[in-house]
Amino acid sequence: MGLFDNFSSVRTKSNTDLSPAESFAGIMLATIAADGYLANEEIQSLVATLYRMKLFQSYPSDHVSRMINKLMKIIEIQGVDSLLKVAVSSLPEYLHETVFAVATDLILSDGEVSDDEEAVLSKLCRSLSISQETVNQIIKVMIIKNKG
Repeated sequence: MGLFDNFSSVRTKSNTDLSPAESFAGIMLATIAADGYLANEEIQSLVATLYRMKLFQSYPSDHVSRMINKLMKIIEIQGVDSLLKVAVSSLPEYLHETVFAVATDLILSDGEVSDDEEAVLSKLCRSLSISQETVNQIIKVMIIKNKG
């Protein structure tokens, strides 16, 4: 028995429920945090990317800010892998290929892929059960998109 078992109100919650939108944004945040560093420019790029999507077009900016803060708190307390795991498990299947494509686009936006970023994308496509053929198509298109 642990010291704090009788005091559940102060325990860190390990299973966080996320909405589909939070799950999508959580995967994006985990992707850009893969290198262990979140630059302000990366957060701004993430928010701009989210607003281009139907899923987020009706979200007021203060709602998006609170959502990003909630997701960053999960990373701070539980780590990137934990956020990725809970976000993938909460993401509706119809968004699996979309989230992988957007994550790939974010990673390729600077023209380089680090080992950490590649590892997150590999983990993501396996967790989402995306076929290798689809993964290859998405990567090919995103490389073409980010060339210029």
